[in-house]
Amino acid sequence: MAVSTTQLSLKHMRAQGYYAEVVERYNFFTKRKNDFAGFLDLLCLRPGQVMGVQTTSLANISSRINKIMEHENLEVVLAAGIKIEVHGWVKKNNRWQVK
Repeated sequence: MAVSTTQLSLKHMRAQGYYAEVVERYNFFTKRKNDFAGFLDLLCLRPGQVMGVQTTSLANISSRINKIMEHENLEVVLAAGIKIEVHGWVKKNNRWQVK
């Protein structure tokens, strides 16, 4: 069974003490996934901090960062005090690693 990068990041953020939930939703009518604010897969909370996470493969980090930087909702997300991380996952030596 393949492991999704979303599930890897969810486990990673929870291990760091965040209350974390998937905020990406699948739209059955369009057959597409919709990210929160157009670019966030996870919303993670801990006292005094809100973190949004975009998760992908290591090879796609730069395209995801560009997507976020050019998105019309970036300003409102940052103004709300939400910090953003992009997680790039790669499997090395049979173990998942994040950058």
